[in-house]
Amino acid sequence: MSTSTLKDRIGRYGVWSTGLRVEDPARRGELAEAAAELEELGYGAAWLGGSSAARHAVPLLDATATLVVGTSIQSIWQYGPEASAAAFAEVDAARPGRFVLGLGVSHAKLTDRYRRPYSALVAYLDALDSAGVPAGRRVLAALGPRTLKLSADRAAGAVPYLVTPEHTAQAREILGEAPLLAPEFKVVLESDPERAREIARACLARYLELPNYTRNFLRLGFTREDVAGGGSDRLVDAVFAWGDEARIRDRIGAFQAAGADHVALQVVTREAGDALPREEWRRLAALLT
Repeated sequence: MSTSTLKDRIGRYGVWSTGLRVEDPARRGELAEAAAELEELGYGAAWLGGSSAARHAVPLLDATATLVVGTSIQSIWQYGPEASAAAFAEVDAARPGRFVLGLGVSHAKLTDRYRRPYSALVAYLDALDSAGVPAGRRVLAALGPRTLKLSADRAAGAVPYLVTPEHTAQAREILGEAPLLAPEFKVVLESDPERAREIARACLARYLELPNYTRNFLRLGFTREDVAGGGSDRLVDAVFAWGDEARIRDRIGAFQAAGADHVALQVVTREAGDALPREEWRRLAALLT
């Protein structure tokens, strides 16, 4: 599949969710029903949060006809390239062209195997090449300039996480026009500023303990005060959309104006991370039409 075909398939909007990768057999029917509704609502892709793998995509692919499902991301430390290539081939053979392998180096605090992450990612891509996984069917969770360039040279593009429209503009300049740029963006469907920021901070706090993200915020012009104490209002308002429908629509549109081909929307609520916010996905789809 060419990059242009992938862009066409996933459309302008997708959903990012850790709940969509739950492996509990008792929830398989719930996942299938949710995936079918996402497709009906017009979302082009479902992005599986957490360190997800090809097997997590199967229930969603089997329940839909056109929905593209991608990992966002699969940690290169958790799944070896040979196993990843074999799983990709198996899923793609049964459901051609609808699974995208999203890869990333995760974080030093989350794995004791974290060493020379850029070099490790290059070696992983080399192994995928040898195993026949097409570059056009993989994307990278890139934040910094080197990995963004790698996304253009060795993959279909980039799926940056926890970023701003300013980062998207910089990423587009590095990637060039052709590669896919599909940033993740968090949405809180709440118009009261205090409640919205409370929900947002509860989600953001754990990411501010990970240097990959805080360094990226500093590169974007935020200060150490912005990334302390759960995040300043300035930071929260930059990485979350909240407010009335018009404001949320405008915030999402800012990513597209900055060069995003597709925005992977993560609805953030007070519920546990593995919950499926289906009512909120419906509301979000309605305001995007």
